[in-house]
Amino acid sequence: MERRHFLRGLALLAACPLCTKTTFAAEGVHWGYEGDAGPEHWGSLSKENNACSVGQQQSPLGHRGAIKADIPDLVPDWKSGGTILNNGHTIQVKAAPGGTLRRGARTYELVQYHFHAPSEHLVEGKAFPMEAHFVHKHAETGALGVLGVFLVPGPSNAVFSNLAAAFPHKPGEEAAIAGVDPSGLLPSTLGYWAYEGSLTTPPCSEIVDWMVAMHPVEVDADDIKKFTALYSMNARRVLVTNRRYILSSS
Repeated sequence: MERRHFLRGLALLAACPLCTKTTFAAEGVHWGYEGDAGPEHWGSLSKENNACSVGQQQSPLGHRGAIKADIPDLVPDWKSGGTILNNGHTIQVKAAPGGTLRRGARTYELVQYHFHAPSEHLVEGKAFPMEAHFVHKHAETGALGVLGVFLVPGPSNAVFSNLAAAFPHKPGEEAAIAGVDPSGLLPSTLGYWAYEGSLTTPPCSEIVDWMVAMHPVEVDADDIKKFTALYSMNARRVLVTNRRYILSSS
C-alpha cells in the first residue's frame, strides 16, 4: 500500500498536466480520437504516454455491478465566473478561484471543467449524449478528484445555455465568462459511483479519484448540438476494471 502511494506521488509530480496547467494537452505531441493519433495509439505517440497502453487502472469504466458502500457525501462549493477556452480537444472552463469539493475529510479545489461527447463512462452498457468533468486538485497532496456528470436532452439549463452561447469556435480562442455558476450543472441529488482511475486523455496518469454522479442533468438539445458541431466525438472507450471495485453511495 505504501509503495502504491509513493508511486502515485511520483506520477503526480512527473506526469500530470492538470496540476500546473489548466489546459489539457494543447502542447506536445499531437493526439486525437481517430486514426493513427487515436486512443489505441496514444501509448506509442510519446514515452510520457506509456500509461495509456500499459496502465492497470485506466479510465473511463463502465458502471455495472457496483458495490453499495458507506462513502462520504459530496459537498460542492463552487464560484461563478472563469474563462472559457477551445483547447483543440474540448471546450474547457478555467474555474474561478476558491471553489471546492468536500468528500468526507478531504477537500479538493476546482481547477477546471470540460465536456465530452458522447459520455466516456457507461452505465449498464449505456452511453449518454455528453459528460461534464469537474477537475479538482487536493491542495496538500496534489491528487486529482474528478466529478463526472452526464448531460441529456431536456428542458433548457441556464448555465449550459450561457456556456453554449459563448463556446469559442476555433482552437486557441478563449473568453471571460461572468455570472456562470457551475453548480447549475449538478443534479439535485448527488448520489455517485467512486473508483480509482486515470486521466482519460494523454498522458493517462493513474492519479484520479473518480466520482461519477448517478443522476443526469437535462440541457437543451440545441445546446448539445452546439458542442457536437465543434467536437462530435471526443470520448475514450471504456477500459477493463482489472480487479478494481466500483463503489456506489447508498
